[in-house]
Amino acid sequence: MAAHSQYEELARQLSAIGAVKREMGRMLPQECPPASAGVLTLLDRHGEMRMSQLAELLAIDMSVTSRHVAHVAERGWIERKPDPADKRSRLLRLTPSGRQLLDELARRYTQTLARYLDDWTDADVGHLVELLARLRTSFGDCRIRAHHDSPAATRTPAAG
Repeated sequence: MAAHSQYEELARQLSAIGAVKREMGRMLPQECPPASAGVLTLLDRHGEMRMSQLAELLAIDMSVTSRHVAHVAERGWIERKPDPADKRSRLLRLTPSGRQLLDELARRYTQTLARYLDDWTDADVGHLVELLARLRTSFGDCRIRAHHDSPAATRTPAAG
């Protein structure tokens, strides 16, 4: 087990990762803020879904999800189709334009990482990827756990 001071330093480093994320966000097109890129990425990774599922994956409120969805839909990056299983619901799906944008974002992310990490060896980059994946695995799916551990989620029906 690591020493307490190592955990303190790890906490500082993880906190500082925000600066890296902000720098990566600067390379996004102005009309595609990070939240929009997140919506598109999740639809690409998980396929079509209802807004409620997207809100859960984003770990944000439905009203905020709705604003993000409206933003990407207005730009033609996703489409909203009636859910055949429940006509009151809509399924969200990437459009060809949305896939094209994701390809462009992937190219930009890759170029940005390559530029900032150009003095890293392939082994260093591979090791970082392994360690970050291991860190995520150690934490499990924090979004789902946070939702289920919230006071609202743990109330009994009689208390709710």
